[in-house]
Amino acid sequence: MDSYFKLLADNKKWASEKLQNNPNFFNNLTDIQKPDFLWIGCSDSRVPANEITGTNPGEIFVHRNVANLVVNTDVNLLSVLDYAVTYLNVKHIIVCGHYGCGGVKASMDNTDYKYILNMWLRNIKDIQRLYYDELQAIENEKLRYDRLVELNVKEQVMNLAKTSIVQKAWKNGHSPHLHGWVYDLKDGIIKSIFEMEAGTHINHLYEFDFK
Repeated sequence: MDSYFKLLADNKKWASEKLQNNPNFFNNLTDIQKPDFLWIGCSDSRVPANEITGTNPGEIFVHRNVANLVVNTDVNLLSVLDYAVTYLNVKHIIVCGHYGCGGVKASMDNTDYKYILNMWLRNIKDIQRLYYDELQAIENEKLRYDRLVELNVKEQVMNLAKTSIVQKAWKNGHSPHLHGWVYDLKDGIIKSIFEMEAGTHINHLYEFDFK
């Protein structure tokens, strides 16, 4: 059986099992979407948000891209963020990276990955520049790589806080709280590495003066 036919067959099996356990499973999903969480994760197939958090469909609103970046010109990401914050009223936004991230690794050398990937990876290279001294002080290449994964997550959380979408919600006294996590492929454990409570002040250059 071709791999894509297997996906369709497995889908039917999964749907049947869900109905056996709960005849109203799909009816409940079609009624409303009210997740508490927005998950911004890496596109890596080894890091499925629902599975590694033990959550069910409908509990996490998900956006994924290469190396879990929050880029201020990414209309796709910003559309997801606006919908999640303004209309779904999510309480928490999680940026989850993972050790062994190919996107982060690719940013660590000077390989020409051609136009689009070069443009995307530049965002991570900028983080290396910001933390150059810290990273260069780590002699072990694997540990330096792991630390860049963590710093990338931290800076993406900061990028969320810089958006008018998040700041307007904070000004109105609402969530979301922001979380930076890293998933370890070796043991399946998520580590919290950076947290930002709703309403946290950031550098004044990035704070909007809403009228």
